[in-house]
Amino acid sequence: MRGGAGAGLRERVRAAVERHVLPGARAADAERTFLRAPLEALAREGWVGAPIPREWGGAGMTNRESVVVYEETGRVCTSTRGFLAVQVGLVAQCILDWGTEEQKRRWLPPLCSLQAIGCYALTEPEAGSDVAGLKTTAQGGRITGSKWWITNGSVADVAIVFARTGPDRHKGITAFLCTEFVATRMEELELGHRGSDHARLVFDGSPGEPLGGEGRGFELAMSALDHGRLGVAAGAVGIHAACLEESLAFARARRQFGRRIGDFQLVQGDLADMATELEASRALVERAALLQDEKRPEARRATSMAKLYCTEAAARAAGKAVVLLGARGYHNANPVERHYRDIKGLEIYEGTSHIQRLIIGRDLVGEEPA
Repeated sequence: MRGGAGAGLRERVRAAVERHVLPGARAADAERTFLRAPLEALAREGWVGAPIPREWGGAGMTNRESVVVYEETGRVCTSTRGFLAVQVGLVAQCILDWGTEEQKRRWLPPLCSLQAIGCYALTEPEAGSDVAGLKTTAQGGRITGSKWWITNGSVADVAIVFARTGPDRHKGITAFLCTEFVATRMEELELGHRGSDHARLVFDGSPGEPLGGEGRGFELAMSALDHGRLGVAAGAVGIHAACLEESLAFARARRQFGRRIGDFQLVQGDLADMATELEASRALVERAALLQDEKRPEARRATSMAKLYCTEAAARAAGKAVVLLGARGYHNANPVERHYRDIKGLEIYEGTSHIQRLIIGRDLVGEEPA
C-alpha cells in the first residue's frame, strides 16, 4: 500500500513499522548493526519517500502527514527514523528543491525506492554548529577534505557534500553531488542511535557535480536543516509517546505496598507531566509542519521551537520513565533504556538546543537597524 493522505494514516504507518522495524530494533542497538531489510520493506510499501511528489517516485505527502511517519518510526526505532530523515528529509528534499531536472530524474526515484542511499556530508571535526567554518575545499569540481558523523555514510551511493569554493564565509560554500569517496564506519561507540550507520568520509580530489549553483551551499544547507529539524522534532515526539506508553503500562500492572504504583500521587504527577508535555510537543510539530506547507516566513522559528521543546520534553519523559520502571527501566530488555540514550542525540542533531535558542532569539529580536 502506498503511503498518502486519508483516514487511518497513523494506524497504517504504525502497523508497518511494528511489522517490519520493531522485531529487529533491540538487536540493531545491542549489536550496533545497520539493518537494511526493514527499510526495504518500508520502501516497498511507499513510506520511505513520504514528502516527495509522486511524479518523482514519492508518496506526495504534505509535511503535516510526513511528520506522522517520522513520529511513528521514532516511537519504535530512532535509528530507523534517522535514516529516513537523512535519506528523504535532507538528501531527496535538497535535490527536489535545488536540483536540475536531470538530477531529479537520476536520483529521486531510486532514493524513494531505496535502490540508492544518500547521505548529507556537512559536519567536520571543526565545523559542527559553526557550519560556515568548514575546511573541505573544491577546485575545478574536485573535492578535497573530510567529514565525520555522517549518517548513512558507509552505505551511501551518493553524498551531498558541502565544500569551500571561495573566501567568503557564507557565499564561498557550494554543495555538490558526489559518488566517489572513501567511507569508514566510525569505531567510536555512540551513546545512542547504535543501529545507525555513522561514518567518516574522505575526499581526495573526488569529482563533484554542483547542486543549486556555486556559492549557494550555505543557503541550501540551512533550508535543508529546516526540513531535518522538523523530522527530529517529530521523532522526539515518538520517543516521548513510547516512554509514556511503557510508563502507563507499568504503573497499572506493578504492585507495591499492596497497591498499583499508579495509584500513588507522586507517580500520577510524573505521568500527568509526561502526558501534558506530549500534547504540547505534538501541537508544536503540527504547527511547524503547517507553516512549512504554507511556506510562511515564520516557519523557521516555529520549526526551531518544535525541535527545541520536543527534544528536551522527550528527554525529561525518558528520564522519568527509566526511574519509574526501576530496575526494568535500567535494563535494555525494556525499550525506555534505549530511548533514554537515543534522545540525547536528537538534542544535538540538526543543531543543538543552544543553536535553536539562538535562532529563536535572533528571530524574535530581529536585525539591528544600520
